[in-house]
Amino acid sequence: MATMTTNQYISVRETAQILATTEKKVMDLIEERKLQAYRIADKFLRLKKAEVLNLRNTGKVTQENAQIDYSSAEKVKDFFYFNDFYLLSFSAIIMLLYIIMFT
Repeated sequence: MATMTTNQYISVRETAQILATTEKKVMDLIEERKLQAYRIADKFLRLKKAEVLNLRNTGKVTQENAQIDYSSAEKVKDFFYFNDFYLLSFSAIIMLLYIIMFT
């Protein structure tokens, strides 16, 4: 009877980290059928860790620089995009405190 590892399937992001490439390159490898991907619950895309490690060990994947340089404007835009809820909540709390204290 074969034993199963706890991390048999990994995400696209984990695959990109193992292959030292970008997530887009991983998706390209899936489309080119160099990697087999599996849909879990018809929502999550997963890959077999053993297949990814095998591909990495064969050296058939060109490694790219996964670090992308962002401009300051892009960093500010991302900050507001990903933290808009917290910024709006903080603003609402400050406004309510002002109304309570000074009216």
